[in-house]
Amino acid sequence: MHEIAINNVSYAYGSHEVLRDISLTAEAGEFICLLGPSGCGKSTLLRLLAGLASPTSGAITLDGNPITGPGLDRGVVFQDYSLFPWMTVGENIVLALEQAFPGKKRNEYREIAAGYLEMVGLPNAQDKLPGELSGGMRQRAAIARVFAIDSPVLLMDEPFGALDAITRARLQDLLLQLWQQREGERKTVFFVTHDVEEAILLGNRIVVLGVNPGSVKGIFPVDIPRPRLRQDLFLLESFQLLRNRLVNVLHENILSQLDGGQTVLSPGEAI
Repeated sequence: MHEIAINNVSYAYGSHEVLRDISLTAEAGEFICLLGPSGCGKSTLLRLLAGLASPTSGAITLDGNPITGPGLDRGVVFQDYSLFPWMTVGENIVLALEQAFPGKKRNEYREIAAGYLEMVGLPNAQDKLPGELSGGMRQRAAIARVFAIDSPVLLMDEPFGALDAITRARLQDLLLQLWQQREGERKTVFFVTHDVEEAILLGNRIVVLGVNPGSVKGIFPVDIPRPRLRQDLFLLESFQLLRNRLVNVLHENILSQLDGGQTVLSPGEAI
């Protein structure tokens, strides 16, 4: 099923409250985009979903079972690439494949790794060390690794933020292609972004988080049919209205914090 339920989750570093009373259910196969300003706790929430930290209060479950640590059922792409620098790019992917699919021959793992590296535009990178690649290329290698292990849940923390515009658009399209091609077996995706247009292009729903502490300011369904073609999307009135609404909510929340005022939407309120 791969349904994730976040139930009244709060999280604090010592006395600093990062997240407060987050509640959200992602249905199996749903693509959720987490949108909000820096410091609102998007990355922290993703770490909780990955099992790399535990909520201070509340609970997170996957198919009804509490998430208590990392697992191969959740593939994660971090902002900082997370590649072992002493291993080649191919070896980084092979290591993940050996954990996810034990029992294959090494040349089979290398063939799988090569295929995914080519898919993300790195056909000649398999035998290079991460330090020999640019930041954007390392990020593409990390994306290839998480695609290769084929986890049913995908957690992505601004995975395209370090990429140039053309590569970013290409990988957005690739991600949607991989997600959409398995009707009935789609991955459940949580995707962190600062980019309103990226969130609308990718998501089924967009969850806007506010700051100090991070809390849900709105949950917005994206009622734009798929497949969404980038060149057509920007011309749609529904796209323009949703983009303007999201931008306004983000700006209002930031201004309310600067003015010491209250937030503008109740948790869970939709357009």
